[in-house]
Amino acid sequence: MTGTGLDRVLVVIPTYDERENLPGVLSRLRAAAPAVDVLVVDDGSPDGTGAVAEALAAGDPRVNVLHRTTKEGLGAAYLAGFRWALERDYDAVAEMDADGSHAPEQLSSLLDALGEADLVIGSRWVAGGSVVDWPRRRELLSRGGNAYARLVLALPVQDATGGYRVYRRHVLETIDLADVASAGYCFQVDLVLRAWRAGFRVTEVPIRFVERVNGVSKMSRSIVAEALWRVTVWGMTGTARHGRRHRTQPRPADEPSTSGRG
Repeated sequence: MTGTGLDRVLVVIPTYDERENLPGVLSRLRAAAPAVDVLVVDDGSPDGTGAVAEALAAGDPRVNVLHRTTKEGLGAAYLAGFRWALERDYDAVAEMDADGSHAPEQLSSLLDALGEADLVIGSRWVAGGSVVDWPRRRELLSRGGNAYARLVLALPVQDATGGYRVYRRHVLETIDLADVASAGYCFQVDLVLRAWRAGFRVTEVPIRFVERVNGVSKMSRSIVAEALWRVTVWGMTGTARHGRRHRTQPRPADEPSTSGRG
């Protein structure tokens, strides 16, 4: 990748009952970013997603599958993927949803931004970002949750819950992954908070987030409650006040991509 110093990139895609969505997402990703590798982390999907992933991996040496026996939450799946990547010396690790909400065609924008950052977040809530086909209640919940995180944690990120992101290897090596206990969507807040607190450069690039067409959202009241509770505790204990600060800057939506990689 031009200007980033990264040769090997792994995209981690957690799955649970995504057999209808996974083939299309992988096809788009392999077309948009043929030079990256992919790891599907399946949490024992009862609908056979794991078998679908294995069939797709059998025909593509860049696609790998990690099978987990129990559904332990988004955070646990990503942590397993991060460890897998670090053990195999990848330079950067990306997160991407399996339901098509994150456009694989936008991955290049995130990778390009690593030229001047350690963690890049694909943001729905910076200028140029957008959501498509979301009910108003869901949008208000997301905007409100992010506003609360900014207020309580003094975290200068517009979309701390955004799950389309890329980490440089040294961020994941520095963060104590064994200490991360958050399981649901607050896992995303947890990781960006830890990265920012450690003094890493965090930036946001605008993305177009599209609501899933097939399957059911994994969002639940318990996930929302966990996020609210954990963010409040982090704020009360003052964890966001430690470490060197880096002001985060969104990349303009019309800034051209310069990378020749996927």
